This record gives sequence, structure tokens and C-alpha cells, in this order.
Amino acid sequence: MKIASDIFDLRTRVTKALAHPLRLKIIDQLDIDQERCVCELVDALGCDQPVVSKHLAVLKSAGLVTPRQEGTSVYYKLRTPCVKKFLDCIDRVLKENLRATNEEMSGVIDCG
Repeated sequence: MKIASDIFDLRTRVTKALAHPLRLKIIDQLDIDQERCVCELVDALGCDQPVVSKHLAVLKSAGLVTPRQEGTSVYYKLRTPCVKKFLDCIDRVLKENLRATNEEMSGVIDCG
């Protein structure tokens, strides 16, 4: 089925764009209703401008952020707010995994 494989390819493209710590930090700095200048992101992330711009290009290509140029400055914002909800879901998975690990470890310690 061609359509089904296409949607999985597209999903893979988006999730691959999120699969880098710096890109996740960039997403964390952005919102749908508030733009951030690349220079602000550079300062907030402590990275060189070319590095931040390269990662913004990956996020833009995946449709996660949108740019707006004003003079020599480029401003970015999230394209959709659901990406933050997706990351919140990942955080809940991590929290649940930690809780389960702690329970398993407490069982080992109590039996020891």
C-alpha cells in the first residue's frame, strides 16, 4: 500500500529531525506565538551561529519551524504547538520508566 508507506516515511522524517539534543533544545526555546531571532537562540544555547542555523534548517525542512526574515535577522517560531505535547509525552514515558526502575531496584534491595 503506497499511501501507508508514504505516511511512515514522512513520520520518520519528522522524528529524525527531532533526534538530536540541540534540535530538541531549539524546540524548547520556541513557541507558536512568539518568534525568536537566530541571535537569541545562539545566546540561549551557547553555540555558534552556523551550527544553530544548520539545525534550524533541518527543523524547517521537516516542517517543525517557520522562519521570517526582517532585514538581516531571521526569526523562527514553531509551526504547530503539538510538537511540545509530543515532547511532553516522551517526558511522561521517561518518568514512568524511572518509576518502574526505582520499584525494581527497591525490590532488589529489600530482598538482599
